[in-house]
Amino acid sequence: MDTVTRRKFLIASGVVGGAALVAGAGAYTLHDVLATADHPSAGPGDRTLVLVTLYGGNDGLATVIPYADRAYHDARADLAYDAAEVLRLDDRTGLNPGLKGLKALYDRKQLAIVRGVGYPRPDRSHFRSMDIWQTANPVRPAGTGWLGRWLDHAGRDPRSAISLEPVLPPVLAGATCAGAAVPLGGVSVPKAVTAADLRALGAAADGEPELQARAAACFADLLSVDQLVTEALDADDDDDPDHGDDPATGTGGAQATLKAQFDLVAACVEAGVMTRVFSVSQGGFDFHAGEKTGQEIQLKTVDAAVSGFLDRMGRTERGRKVVVVVYSEFGRRVRANSSDGTDHGTASDVLIAGAPVAGGRLIGDQPSLTDLDDGDLKFHTDFRDVYAAVLTDVLGADPGPVLDGWRGRLDGLLLST
Repeated sequence: MDTVTRRKFLIASGVVGGAALVAGAGAYTLHDVLATADHPSAGPGDRTLVLVTLYGGNDGLATVIPYADRAYHDARADLAYDAAEVLRLDDRTGLNPGLKGLKALYDRKQLAIVRGVGYPRPDRSHFRSMDIWQTANPVRPAGTGWLGRWLDHAGRDPRSAISLEPVLPPVLAGATCAGAAVPLGGVSVPKAVTAADLRALGAAADGEPELQARAAACFADLLSVDQLVTEALDADDDDDPDHGDDPATGTGGAQATLKAQFDLVAACVEAGVMTRVFSVSQGGFDFHAGEKTGQEIQLKTVDAAVSGFLDRMGRTERGRKVVVVVYSEFGRRVRANSSDGTDHGTASDVLIAGAPVAGGRLIGDQPSLTDLDDGDLKFHTDFRDVYAAVLTDVLGADPGPVLDGWRGRLDGLLLST
């Protein structure tokens, strides 16, 4: 089978994205990742990043709520939360009632909330805006992701940055290297394809170019990846009352539950693997109708996964070096629509959590709800400022080459090591 056919098959199987394949990504097994436990490249002060992507455009005004602002109630009517419903952060702002675990992190000063984050000339397309966030280029989304470019400069071992999503996200695709995909949602192949076919696709051929051989190896790993991960999750979740939650749905996001993804991240961190970046995701935030109940359910899922993970991380030295960053491609319009939902908007919040975070605070003012840009919030913090802080203070990297010379930076986000 030629390379093009293999590539198409990989994408259809949900194993690895096309751009990442070109950059040399592969579907690694859990064993491949765990085999790096206590890897000598990991320094004593090294921190770990867990990037959480919420696909669908999470509503920032329903997450971090300006409950005391009259304009908020005027614009949201039945969607609005009043003072008695929110989890109060101060006398004007509160968290969605579904975020009790994150509120506890905030009170322990392990959660910082950056408000009003966005980029110039915002795009309301899910796909275009997510490309902008993942490539860190608001003008012309590049062919590489910002963490893929970090990987290009950080030893170029794909196991340094892994995705637990069904398709390797563009954020992990570099120019010369890409992160590794460790899919949890099970391998999906056309019914006509048998195990024997997969073995044939994975067989090496004499004189095969390196990238083509890597693509072939992905097939050889498919079944073993699925079996290993399934066994690991079954063993870990036997006593878990949340096991069996519905998978994420909607616009993008992993098929496995967010908690399942975090459980595997926790196992890897506790084993001391060499991985410095984990990418996880959840879809289902595109609420054009019936938002209030649906949004709260989705946020509860995020809350349980993130807060439960960080509680577990607090028990080990390695775990206390983990930083979780939660973002979405955009927020929603300020005014509710006629279906008790909201349409695609602009600026929103970025949540940063973990023991190394200088937390317990709101960073940046709440964007005005009356001084709007064609009905949308005006951003005041460029998302690349957040990325620059993460690159510097979590990954110990120079943000200049990764962010195409971007000079902004949000200082003081993390505690010094």
